[in-house]
Amino acid sequence: MTKILMACLLLTVVCSAMSQTAEPEALEKGVNFIETKVYSQEENENLLKLYQGLRVADVSDGMDMVGLPNTGLVDACIHPDWVDLDSLTHQVRGIALTVRYVPTQRKDRPAPEKDFSEWEGQFYNQYSSETWTQIIQPGHVIVIDDDEFGDVGTIGSNNIMGWATKGAVGVVTDAGARDTDEVAIEGVPLYVRKKSRGIRPGRNVLESVNRPISIGGVQVVPGDVVVADGDGVIVVPRDVAEEVALNARGVLKADKQGRRALYKELGLPMDQTVEEEE
Repeated sequence: MTKILMACLLLTVVCSAMSQTAEPEALEKGVNFIETKVYSQEENENLLKLYQGLRVADVSDGMDMVGLPNTGLVDACIHPDWVDLDSLTHQVRGIALTVRYVPTQRKDRPAPEKDFSEWEGQFYNQYSSETWTQIIQPGHVIVIDDDEFGDVGTIGSNNIMGWATKGAVGVVTDAGARDTDEVAIEGVPLYVRKKSRGIRPGRNVLESVNRPISIGGVQVVPGDVVVADGDGVIVVPRDVAEEVALNARGVLKADKQGRRALYKELGLPMDQTVEEEE
C-alpha cells in the first residue's frame, strides 16, 4: 500500500512539474511542448538505405517487434491516388517534412474594388503560402495536415512537380488534391483522403511548418520515416526507426524466399517483388 501511495505521489510531482514548464504569459502567446529535432542530410540518407524495398506490411511487423503494435498505421482512407503495378513507382520511403494548413477565418473573396487575381496572389503569398518549400531536401516526404472537410486542392499538378524537383519523393495528406489525372501522368507519388478542387485562397491558411502534426489518427514528427504503398501509409518514430527497419528486413527476406518457392512450383516468371535480398 505504501509503495502504491509513493508511486501516486511521484506521478503527481511529475505531472505538476510538467504543468509548470511554461509561465502563463508564455502560454498565452502559444507554447510547443513537443521538440522538433533537426537531422543532417547524411543521417537521413543513411537511415533511408535501411528502408529500401521495404513494404508497409514489413514495417508494420517491425513495429510489432519493437512493442508498438497499431502505432503509426495511418487511417486506411488515406490511400495512393494512383498505382503503378509494373514498376511500383507509387511507393514511398522517405523522411517526414510536416506542414499544417487550417481553415481560414478571413473573407473568402476580394473587396468589390479589388481585382480577383491580385487578391488571390496576395492571399497565397501572405496567408496560404508554401514558404516551407525552401527547406525541402532530397528524400523528404511532404506530409500535409489540412482541412479534411473542406474542398481545398492544396496539392495540384503544378506545385507537386515543383516539390519533386527539390527532392521530395512523395506527398501524403489527410485531405485532398486536385489535378489528379495530371499528377498520375507526372508520376509523383501522392496519398490522399479524397479528391478536392478549390484553390487555397479563401479556404485555408498556413498554420505551421515542421512541427508535430496528426494525420489519419497518427502523430507525425519531423524526421520520422514514412513508408507508403498500395496497403496505405505507416509512420515510424525516429527513435525506433533503425531497429524497426532491421526487423522488417528479416520479414521481407523470409517472405520473398517463401514466394519464390511458390512461384517455381506454379511455373510463374520471377518478378521484382521476389528478387533475392542483397
